[in-house]
Amino acid sequence: MKCGMSVIVALALAAAGGCDLPYDTFARRERGLVLVYTGIEGRSPLNESICHGLNDGGVNTSIDLVDWTIKVPGAYLLNLRNESRNRRKAEDYADRIIRYRMAHPEGKVILVGQSGGAAMALWTAESLPADQKVDGIILLAAAVSSEYPLGPALAKSRRGIISFHSRRDWLFLAAGTTFYGTMDGKHTTAAGMDGFEVPIRGAAAKQYARLYQVAWGPEMDKTWNFGGHLGSGSRQFVTRYVAPFVMRPEWGEEMVRSVLDGRDVAAGTGGR
Repeated sequence: MKCGMSVIVALALAAAGGCDLPYDTFARRERGLVLVYTGIEGRSPLNESICHGLNDGGVNTSIDLVDWTIKVPGAYLLNLRNESRNRRKAEDYADRIIRYRMAHPEGKVILVGQSGGAAMALWTAESLPADQKVDGIILLAAAVSSEYPLGPALAKSRRGIISFHSRRDWLFLAAGTTFYGTMDGKHTTAAGMDGFEVPIRGAAAKQYARLYQVAWGPEMDKTWNFGGHLGSGSRQFVTRYVAPFVMRPEWGEEMVRSVLDGRDVAAGTGGR
């Protein structure tokens, strides 16, 4: 229970504050749309820093922070475990993407989700009709189970899925999710700690070739991501490791390695 209380206290601290973000303008929407899904704490300085980090990293599209949570103070666990309600919200965001594409047919759409927001990004993609896709999905410390089936979301993402995980994220994504559950209702270690389970044969294995899993490494310390749960929201980490993926028109194993090695950080066109 002590561990559980630590999780609640940390989330409460993260949820304090908030300010307007200047990254959703007509000119930016013309170039593309990045939806950044908050964690179960709702809008906070942590997820605002993700938006700032994307902008700092050269992303010049619309960057919109999506607070999908229930507007009740302290409703963290309700946000975590209300899958039916959360999937309905994801359908609303899928409708928003469809409307955006009607107005901006050439606009690129990227979904970024941190912690519980990673599930919302996946469910949004899954909710799109067969003839609609997003351009990419980026998961930061995903609070979904490692065995969660990514096939439906991968089928709705042109570039695939990039998922950052860390073995150091044991407090939230091992102890916390084992006790309270993941967003998909499993009492187990989450994919944001151990990574997603990948099928080794059949059609599913081929589909999962477009899943790029990035493990935390000590070199990320320089960006104020020390491997814990909140580190994936560091402004400097997002600038260095996440923005380059948003900006690249295609993803692949070599491109992922080049970004992680620092050889291709500046490549891209701002999401155009």
